[in-house]
Amino acid sequence: MERFRFLEKIAIADIAFEAYGNTLDELFESSALALFEAMAKLETVEAKETVKIELESDKIEDLLFDWLSELVYLKDAKALLFCQFQLKIDDKRKYYLQAQAQGEIINPAKHHLKVDVKAVTYHMLEVKRENNQWTSQVILDI
Repeated sequence: MERFRFLEKIAIADIAFEAYGNTLDELFESSALALFEAMAKLETVEAKETVKIELESDKIEDLLFDWLSELVYLKDAKALLFCQFQLKIDDKRKYYLQAQAQGEIINPAKHHLKVDVKAVTYHMLEVKRENNQWTSQVILDI
């Protein structure tokens, strides 16, 4: 199954992607993979360090925004690129996310770097479920 695809004609100066998953957990993992594939070739990144992340939100779109924004923050603050994600989302009046992101410190000599994502945007942000599949649309500010 295709995990994500980049959308060429949505955002001219930014990067847009659509991600897919059979569950919300898979969707959030696919969205994180798309985020880091926009920044680096993922096959050059190894899962050497693990960071735990816990988030909660009233809306699923806000949780996705917060999840991806936290990953961008960790990239900026700790110089980490992530390549693997294990997460669980619970829906109990609020959405709760518990995750582990695995990756390593950015090394320009090792990693094939592409663009630097500055932020996740709310512009055209969307999470929907159709035909038993979850889809997200995200625009990244580069």
